[in-house]
Amino acid sequence: MAGKQPSGRPLSPHLQVYKWGPAMTVSILHRASGDGLAIVGTSMFLWWLYAIAAGPEAYAAFIACVWHDPSPEITLFHQITNILGKVVLVGLTWAFFQHLFSGLRHFVLDAGAGYELKTNKMWSAAVIMGGVFATAATWLYILWGNLNG
Repeated sequence: MAGKQPSGRPLSPHLQVYKWGPAMTVSILHRASGDGLAIVGTSMFLWWLYAIAAGPEAYAAFIACVWHDPSPEITLFHQITNILGKVVLVGLTWAFFQHLFSGLRHFVLDAGAGYELKTNKMWSAAVIMGGVFATAATWLYILWGNLNG
């Protein structure tokens, strides 16, 4: 084997070889949203459980970071953590819907349907848009309920 010359071709294709498409985007977003739900979602859930177990003050601090701070004196730190908390909650909501719709797409693909190129592109784009629209609708519903309730 020492005398063989390399052919100059790559041993395996790389991302630069492929034309980027909706199916590739959905695949990567499915993995990223699943990781986000597992890591960030679990961390938030454990923090929430700790806050409940630690008592009313710890729970109030948790709520102040992720939802709203009812105290009249809101410091800059609380304002920043409140905004970041809402960004995390919106991100988790998007990750949930993105992962859900992508999983449903995979369920259909596992049944043997939707492999035609045009159909696959359409459903991949629908998954991405569905995640964004469902997140927006959820948060509009939550915010509308808070404004009117």
